[in-house]
Amino acid sequence: MSILAPLAERMRPKSLDDYSGQDHLLKKGASLRRALDSGLIPSMIFWGPPGVGKTTLAFLIAKHLNRPIHTLSAISSGVKEVREIIQNVEKAGMFQQSGTILFIDEIHRFSKSQQDSLLGAVEKGTVTLIGATTENPSFEVISALLSRCQVYTLNGHSEESLSAILNKAITEDIILKKKEITLKETNALIAISGGDARKLLNVFEIIIGTFTKKKIIITNDVINERAQQSVASYDKDGEQHYDIISAFIKSIRGSDPNAAVYWLARMVEGGEDPKFIARRLIISASEDIGLANPNALLIANTCFQAVQFVGWPESRLILSQCTIYLASSPKGNAAYMAINEAQELVKQTGNLGVPLPLRNAPTKLMKQLGYGKGYQYSHDFPGNFKAQEFLPEELSNINFFKAGSSSKEQEVENKINALWGDKYKK
Repeated sequence: MSILAPLAERMRPKSLDDYSGQDHLLKKGASLRRALDSGLIPSMIFWGPPGVGKTTLAFLIAKHLNRPIHTLSAISSGVKEVREIIQNVEKAGMFQQSGTILFIDEIHRFSKSQQDSLLGAVEKGTVTLIGATTENPSFEVISALLSRCQVYTLNGHSEESLSAILNKAITEDIILKKKEITLKETNALIAISGGDARKLLNVFEIIIGTFTKKKIIITNDVINERAQQSVASYDKDGEQHYDIISAFIKSIRGSDPNAAVYWLARMVEGGEDPKFIARRLIISASEDIGLANPNALLIANTCFQAVQFVGWPESRLILSQCTIYLASSPKGNAAYMAINEAQELVKQTGNLGVPLPLRNAPTKLMKQLGYGKGYQYSHDFPGNFKAQEFLPEELSNINFFKAGSSSKEQEVENKINALWGDKYKK
């Protein structure tokens, strides 16, 4: 291992005995440990947050079982790369002798067709699949593939585990052990890490790099002072992650497609999950555009479905198309403001009774009590409309929907006023 490699890479465990955390899977008698001890492991999915050791564990399993391992990243690989590996394994006959492992990082980014390409090889035992994902595999992995895999959940590192990793780094790392490092306080550092060992070591290395003297004392004040401006520069799951998505959404809200595409490009280049971006586009379509252009929600939802179907990297084109459409669309937030106001009123007024005419009356007793009495079926009247009270008596005439400047929202307001007269006027 090169001393120029990052600290997190230099401290990567070399064997299962060095592996920290996940005792629920690896301690004696645990499910994964039993499989490893038997030498017969199933195809599996490792599900857990970033920095808990999913990739490391896959390589340690291969080393422990003395099996060859091929790796793919779902960010940059597709069906072609999957088939090439499977064909090479079949030609070499390796699966018959030592059981080749195929490790796919961020398998949740594979589209349905890409995941389908794995099925035959997994089912026949050509390869033993190990997939790593930060997303719930029940939603992100197709059922046919999921049914052929054992899902193992990896937990975020505990404070004790992170502290042990820090102490091991300063005593065993080829660079850090040459310095006189005292860990007086580490609470702030552990808080920044969020259970992510890789982030812990990356931030720690940044802090150590700010010292010019050999003797170093680490305190919470030192951590907060020296790490604050450096953490976001590499961590897409930290502050920069939220800053950039915020800039992206505000650019769409501000009708600037050029800025929106720039921030989209920043996320694409930074390795952001395309489904995360697509979900935010759906939210923006409803929150910032809404009734001003109802087609925006349809476009955004179609974008999300297409991203799932096509996969990476081609789905960046779909995200760009949707981003430009939303940024260029008329804006309105009347629906967003209406539900906010209604929720606030519910908090203030509590569980007001449903008016008797609106209640369901499935039993004779309920009918005797007046449930449903007086309700008039709207379709029995001209224009399929009959004015009657649909709100609790205490809230009669209250208006939640207030049109903005967009023509579509004003059309909705005019329709309401045409039907209800003065009842819901401002």
